[in-house]
Amino acid sequence: MVGAASRPADLPLSPARADTVTQPRLRACLGCGQFQVLPAMAPGHVARCNRCNAELRRVRRDPLGRGLALNLTALALLAIVCTTTLLTVSTFGMYRSATVFSGPVGFGKHQVWILAASVAFMSILAPLLRLILVSYVLLGLRRLPRPPLHLRDAFRWAERIRPWSMVEVYLLGLFVAITEFPGLVHVDVGIGVYALVALMLTMIAADAVLDRQAVWDEMERRGLVGQPVDHAGATTGASLATALTCETCQLVCFPSTGEETVCPRCGSTVEARKRNSLSRTWALVITSFVLYVPANVLPVLAFMELGTGEPHTIIGGARELLNAGMWPLALLVFLASIGVPCLKLASLLLLLVTTHAGSSWQLRQRTVLYRLVSTIGRWSMIDIFMASVLVALVQFGSVVTINPGTGAVAFAGVVIMTMFAADCFDPRLMWDAALRRDRADSI
Repeated sequence: MVGAASRPADLPLSPARADTVTQPRLRACLGCGQFQVLPAMAPGHVARCNRCNAELRRVRRDPLGRGLALNLTALALLAIVCTTTLLTVSTFGMYRSATVFSGPVGFGKHQVWILAASVAFMSILAPLLRLILVSYVLLGLRRLPRPPLHLRDAFRWAERIRPWSMVEVYLLGLFVAITEFPGLVHVDVGIGVYALVALMLTMIAADAVLDRQAVWDEMERRGLVGQPVDHAGATTGASLATALTCETCQLVCFPSTGEETVCPRCGSTVEARKRNSLSRTWALVITSFVLYVPANVLPVLAFMELGTGEPHTIIGGARELLNAGMWPLALLVFLASIGVPCLKLASLLLLLVTTHAGSSWQLRQRTVLYRLVSTIGRWSMIDIFMASVLVALVQFGSVVTINPGTGAVAFAGVVIMTMFAADCFDPRLMWDAALRRDRADSI
């Protein structure tokens, strides 16, 4: 079945804007699998799925030019962040300073290598790689007369890295860490924090102005495709029954019988649905449940102040903020550290069970729930980033020391496993299963 995607009412186009209108395209929603024809769209228009209301396309004005400028600006700001001091702490005449590299180094000194690698990748390496790749792609498309074919590989990898680039989560974890320093420690904010705030805002703006479909369309226009792309395709029921959708660039492909389908536009392997989606999601959800218990019971951090102290669990940190009168921050930490993991696990369990049952109950709402789960899971890393800052800075011997606890490793495992689980789950299977059951009941 093919429908026309919904969008705001058409606005009259002036001749000057006529060349900015996109071409009509056949598109399949990655949320419910519905094939739809996207009409010609002008900048500022949004197309949404007529079955689950997912956003199919949002056309931006000058997406390549503004995106390039903002990504290059973000690269310059990231260089400042990496070369300046974030925080300086002092107590009894002893001083320690921290840069963005101090957290991974601090975890490494305590032999917690998995946390050191996770923090380094999410706060430094992933943002750096993504900014470099996107800037390279946009620069090549705008400046080179013959862009190299590997630009599509670079942009594909940039899209895969995007969920793991957590500058905004790291910044919030840094702010939480400032409130958690022991009373004996004096904290001074360095220029790196201001650069980090600017970096976060710039990266958010860069993501907002970048029209990813416009990037793929420009690659196609410049000849960076493996074979000719048929955008008109066949819209009959028989032809659409064999059509596949590329999850990377969202191109609808019509495969040859018996051959592995490779997207002609971006080079990704294309399948009807994510391979072994339900079984892989079940395995990751069960692993997350197993890790969730030690993540909440075992200490995340161990505070030692003047020879005395006690371990801190996740819930204990939120309770201390509440006792100190910082209830907005306590609520934020509780939601990110306790509420979000619980919501993700419960939601994924609901999605899996209802899909196996072939339930048609609240299909559209369950699809929205899946999008929510995919978006918010990364924010649970706040506690790990906070711990990395505290462990790196508060090392003053017998005066005051903070060390990482085993619970931090388990908690990071919960966050990462649930992110993988959300990525493995294919929401289109919910609609497929409900349709099969409705057909079986009608016989």
